This record gives sequence, structure tokens and C-alpha cells, in this order.
Amino acid sequence: MPKFKHQIESMGKAAGIILLWIFSTLHGMAQNSEMQQIIQAVQQKYAPDKRTELFHVVAMQRKDTLVLKGETTSRQAYEEILSYARNGSAHVKDSIRMLPDQKLGEEIWGVIYNAVGTLRAEPRYGAELVSQALLGMPVRILEQKGGWRRVQTPDRYIGWMNGSVEPMTKAEWQQYLKLPKLIVTSLHTRSFADTGKEALPVSDLVAGDMLELVLADGAYYRVRYPDGREAYVRKADAMKVEEWLKSIKPTGESIVHTAKQLLGVPYLWGGTSVKGMDCSGFTKQVYFMHGIILARDASQQVRYGRLIDEAGDFSEALPGDLVFFGTKATPENPKERVVHVGIYIGERRFIHASDFIHISSFDPSDPLYDAFNTDRYLRTKRIIGEVNGEGIEELFSNDFYR
Repeated sequence: MPKFKHQIESMGKAAGIILLWIFSTLHGMAQNSEMQQIIQAVQQKYAPDKRTELFHVVAMQRKDTLVLKGETTSRQAYEEILSYARNGSAHVKDSIRMLPDQKLGEEIWGVIYNAVGTLRAEPRYGAELVSQALLGMPVRILEQKGGWRRVQTPDRYIGWMNGSVEPMTKAEWQQYLKLPKLIVTSLHTRSFADTGKEALPVSDLVAGDMLELVLADGAYYRVRYPDGREAYVRKADAMKVEEWLKSIKPTGESIVHTAKQLLGVPYLWGGTSVKGMDCSGFTKQVYFMHGIILARDASQQVRYGRLIDEAGDFSEALPGDLVFFGTKATPENPKERVVHVGIYIGERRFIHASDFIHISSFDPSDPLYDAFNTDRYLRTKRIIGEVNGEGIEELFSNDFYR
């Protein structure tokens, strides 16, 4: 009997331990689930678009410690997550990496030194091309893996680059921004080692590239690249930035004129330069050549500007307006998808990048009628007159250029 009693007591203790373990586990799981919900709410608040703000944080319960792991570019999101965690748990291990990465030291700024730099979704050449950056464009460097740097461009877009960017400290970067510049206005040209007839090229150049102006030399400008190379650019192919700013007039007619100069440029997914453009890269480049920075993608551009039309009659549309296309929201699929954008040019016609840059029409009687895009038309938004509102910035009002 004593032996049997001892066995019962042992079983009771074991059951108590098991119950305590189950309770502790369930309590930890509940805390972890609640923390994950908080993380999702904070992400939606501060970093809803991963293209422009990085946020990847997970919570794990390890015994009596709540472990937070991941990375983010949002200081506000980081501090709010940490505050919630410390209020709800006695022991918190903070393993969230704030970007820019501390390993970069002070060189967390940079300037593009190639005519066109490519941004990829991942740090490898086989990854998706997501965007491009023009020579002279300032960027923020977030981290580095081998020869690849993760950067953020003035439109806040984030991607990986191999080469093409000259790292700088903030002081060096700010000093560079103050230097006199010229902007390339020809669609395509080259810089040369000297002004002689047999001069070798230093690099190719495309519209929108900016270089430090050293001096004027006859029919040429002497220029310096962000990486220190020096060269000569024909005056016919470029303008001093301050003169260019005075000359550009962001009117509907001017927007359409610039857009038509790009007719025939081939479509390139991720392209934002005259070497090749996708639909939003095209609209972005046209407005950039008028000193205006638009958001990168069509699904971002559609959020900004003034709504002009959703019915498709275009009675209030003006040349230079942006026209958007995609899939409308329905009860079955409540989320609208914006997948294409073009520039309205008047008379129910628009110019856009699809296969190559060309003109299409919403009018069934027009030889250029585009039934496919007419059927998926969503709305028209106006950019002109809305500059320096949310998502639409003058070039030198942008934080990256100041």
C-alpha cells in the first residue's frame, strides 16, 4: 500500500509539472500571437509598401524571453515595436537590425557614377530588374553584401546594385550636392577624354544624367564624375542645371512634346531611362525632364495627383494627365489592381510604353484604337498644378537633392 501511495503521489507531481508546462506553453503562444498582431499593425502603420520602406520583424518566445528578430528602415516602427514588447514582457531580447547597417560606418550616402545604374530585387545578377538610377542621382546606402549594395533612390524605391554608386559620408555627399552641375538634355550622347577629333569616349550618357561642371571650354563643358573621372561633353547635348530649371515649363503641351521624343524606345521591365522603359518608368522620366519626381510604379503613381475622370468620357482630361489601367474592384475581388499607366495627349489618345513607346486611342473609330487598354481603363489623374503635394515633388525640393 505505501508503495502504491507513493506511485500516486509521483503521478500527481508529474501531472502537475505537465499541466504547468502546458499552461506556460499556451501562455507563451498567446503572448507570441498577440505580439505578431501588433507587429502587423505597426507594419501597416509605418511600412505598408515594401518597395519604399523595409520592415520584416518576427517575435519568438524562448523560455521566459521574448526575442525580436528582423530588419527595418523605419525608426518609428522599430521604437514602437520595442515599446510594446517591453510593456508586455519582463525579458526582451532585441535582435532587430536598423538600416542603414552600422557596419557601413559613415558612408551611408552615395551618388550614381554610371550613365544608368540598375536596381535588382535581390543581390544577384539573375534577380528581377526593379528600377534604374541615372548618373548623378543621390542615393542612401542601406547595407552591403559582397559587391552588392542595397540603396534607396529619391523616389524612396529600394533595390540592390553592384557597382554604379560612389559611397560618401554625409559631409562629402552634402558638399557634392552644392557643386555646380549640368544636365544631359540629348536622348543619347557620349563624353570624351578631350576635345580633339580623335578623342576616345569616357562613357555613354542619357537624358537626365547630371555631372559636376568644372568649366566651359569652347563648344564643350569640362565635367567630373562622382567617382573622380573627368571628361568633356558637347554643349549642344547638355545645359547648366540652373539654366535648365529656368527653361523648363511643366505644361501639358511640354509634357506631351517630351513624351513624343521617346516614341519607339523599347519596353524594358524595370527601365526608367531612354535605354529602355516600362510604362511607369516612361511617365516618370518624362516628368523628371520637367524637374518633377513621381513615384516609381503605376500602382504608386495612381495614389497621387487630382482625380479628373473615372467614367471614361475624357471631357475634363487635358494633355499631360496620367491615365491608369488595370482590374477594377468587384464584390468577388475587392482589391483593385493598377498595372499600367500612360500620358493623355488629347483627342482621346494617349502615349505609353507597351512593347515600345507608341500612341494609342480610346476611340473605336480611330485607326490607333486600343480595345484591350480601353476595356481596362480605370481613371485619369492630373499632376500639373499638384506639384509638391504628397507623392509629387519638385526635383530640388526632394530631401535627397538638398
